[in-house]
Amino acid sequence: MATCKGNCGEKAEPSEHPNFAGVKKKIMVLSGKGGVGKSSIAACLALGLAERGFRVGIMDVDFHGPSMPVIFGLVGERVTGDAEGINPVKISENLKVISIGLFLNEKDDAVIWRGPLKMTAIRQFMEDIHWGDLDYLVIDSPPGTGDEPLSVAQLIPDAWGMIVTTPQELAMADVRKSIVFCRRIGMRLLGVVENMSGLLCPRCGERMDIFGRGGAERLSKEMQVEMLVSLPLDGEFASWADRGGAKVGHYHDIPSVSGILDQMVEKVVATTSSQSESLDGGAEPDSVEDAALRSGGPGIIEEDGMNIYAIPTENGLLCAHFGHCEKFTLVEAEAGKDPVIKEVCDAPPHEPGLLPRWLADKGVNAVITGGMGARAQQIFTESGVAVMCGAPPLEPLEIVKKYIEGNLELGQNVCDH
Repeated sequence: MATCKGNCGEKAEPSEHPNFAGVKKKIMVLSGKGGVGKSSIAACLALGLAERGFRVGIMDVDFHGPSMPVIFGLVGERVTGDAEGINPVKISENLKVISIGLFLNEKDDAVIWRGPLKMTAIRQFMEDIHWGDLDYLVIDSPPGTGDEPLSVAQLIPDAWGMIVTTPQELAMADVRKSIVFCRRIGMRLLGVVENMSGLLCPRCGERMDIFGRGGAERLSKEMQVEMLVSLPLDGEFASWADRGGAKVGHYHDIPSVSGILDQMVEKVVATTSSQSESLDGGAEPDSVEDAALRSGGPGIIEEDGMNIYAIPTENGLLCAHFGHCEKFTLVEAEAGKDPVIKEVCDAPPHEPGLLPRWLADKGVNAVITGGMGARAQQIFTESGVAVMCGAPPLEPLEIVKKYIEGNLELGQNVCDH
């Protein structure tokens, strides 16, 4: 039973199960539509991370079209287990894979499940698999914004999202939906990977933009999402996946894309490390605010710059219970100027991990509240957002002004929601 300070008891989450508790960073690879090479990119991300010495797992939750057994040359293999759980298939000493395809009697068997069964299966992939200690878990999600990615977001609220697309406008329209999906559920975005961006003629070397050019780059600027890399359309990359090329434990036998894939992996490592180092060391921070200041994340409070404070409100005053407020009032405070209300937002649905990610995506540096559970505080810390609990029920502008002046009296963290 997981509990927080106060008298609010919560049912233990799958992420707290002994089989999953050792998993540190989680990355869900998703796409707006099928056929963009999402699973191959996910496999290469896992390979690149493992090659750099990280302990890596792959969770294939594309139940209707599992690709990882093919990409890793595992077709026909089956999992083993014991009374405590199931063993994922080991590719190397620091890389392991689980997929529904490893449980099917025949490779052409169809999985015919509705939404609740899929969420149950994802929960079992978390609780029943012997993951051990992992630095990264790469989650290969099916295309779209349906049951599987939504279930992952609910069960693993601290997951990152990485979106794979191709350049044509049809794919771009679906990617916009994926980005909005991630932001609406509060998932941090690593960025966009553009695949099949152009074909180099093997005879003359001329580039042919079969699916158009620059679509992902324009979309990244439009949606304010990082463009990670752009990969060419390469027949060797496709055949590498079809023949189970990932089983050798690397992607360097596809020289036309290996260097670009290395760039992708390095960017992922840099981004996830910069916002998680304060927690990965294992030391408990003195306070959530101190940990946020050490993390180097975008939410650091700047004494001489612009900061955005989020205040949970009800009837125009601070609401004591962060997770059950009616609205959030966002207050801008710039050095030397009086704070002003930037936006008053309706609170999104109360789902595990959603609020911290949602507010961080709005550029919030700090949250001032009456009470907040330990799990929400941890997620804010990972996002570099400072948290101050125990604030009195005052108007948002008065709260921020008192805080800036050093006159805000903070009492006990009230956590009874």
